Amino acid sequence: MNRRMIVMLIGVSILFGGIFGYKAFVSAMIDEYFDSTPPPTATITAAEVSRMTWTPRLEAVGSFSPVQGAMLTTEAAGIVREIRFASGDRVEAGAELVVLDSETDRARLRSLEAAKRLADLELERARRLAAQNSISEAELTRRESEAEQATAAVNEQRARIAQKTVRAPFAGELGIRQVNVGQYLSPGDPVVSLQSVDPVYVNFNLAERYVADVRRGQALRVRVDARDAEFRGTINAVEPSVRDSTRTFAVQATVDNPDGLLRAGMFGRVSLDIGEAEDVVVAPLSAISFSPYGNSVFVVSEDDDGQLRVSRRFVQTGSRRGDLIRITQGLEPGDRVATSGLLKLRNDAVVKISDDEAVQPRQDPDPRPDNT
Repeated sequence: MNRRMIVMLIGVSILFGGIFGYKAFVSAMIDEYFDSTPPPTATITAAEVSRMTWTPRLEAVGSFSPVQGAMLTTEAAGIVREIRFASGDRVEAGAELVVLDSETDRARLRSLEAAKRLADLELERARRLAAQNSISEAELTRRESEAEQATAAVNEQRARIAQKTVRAPFAGELGIRQVNVGQYLSPGDPVVSLQSVDPVYVNFNLAERYVADVRRGQALRVRVDARDAEFRGTINAVEPSVRDSTRTFAVQATVDNPDGLLRAGMFGRVSLDIGEAEDVVVAPLSAISFSPYGNSVFVVSEDDDGQLRVSRRFVQTGSRRGDLIRITQGLEPGDRVATSGLLKLRNDAVVKISDDEAVQPRQDPDPRPDNT
């Protein structure tokens, strides 16, 4: 019995030993196969580092606002009798927009004008009598005062009637009408918005370190993607203080808008040249791998066997301009860097450069969206 048990245990041990040995052999063969198999060649696009002439430039996002804008209202209460505009009209300064009922005020004006005529006649007669020493100096003074009071009352009533007409305080474009004929208006009730159209302001903020680089009268450009156009302007005001919360300061520029393409609330990309042109080394922005530990690129070069390989190189970058970025250290003009497929690359990997221009990232310092 003991001998049989021993034989069975030996057989089981041999069986399991063979199984485990076979699996270890197969695993070793697989590892050897993968170790001896070269990694697949990665297909990438590449571009050469170049030298360009750049003028130091500040860029910011700005928002447009009207030079003048107001919600028009009435100074006096009354019922709307006439509306002399349509929503969206362009009007000149002084144009009559809304007329309130003023019949009662006009009747009062006629009464006051009659009283003024009487006061003027009595003053004229008093002056003739005073010249003949027929009345006292005090009587003449009283008549003059009554005439002046009558004139003031007429002028006051005319001003009250003028308040019953809402006029455009400046030239511009009207918004959507807020009143209707027959509606009762109280002082302060909205009638229609009015905004000047040409020129317009563009407002933007810059970091505090650029305070010394910005001044009144400086020219700038504003790229408005919504209009697929670029506009030129001039800085008219610079905020003298820096905001504590953001460490930025406000800048306002005036932009001509003769065709009315720019509207309040639209935004644009402001570009402001602040120095002399200089030669810089630039690379495609898509070639940069950004990391908290340092930015890097994959430089493409040919090895002794004629194969293309990539090597990671850390670089220092500067300002960006469109699809390009300035390289301050780490690359030289003529170096070729990978511009796509960076995630599948590793140091010393074999690569193949694609000839398909459709997949080549753009390298435009001033890219503009296609207007479809």
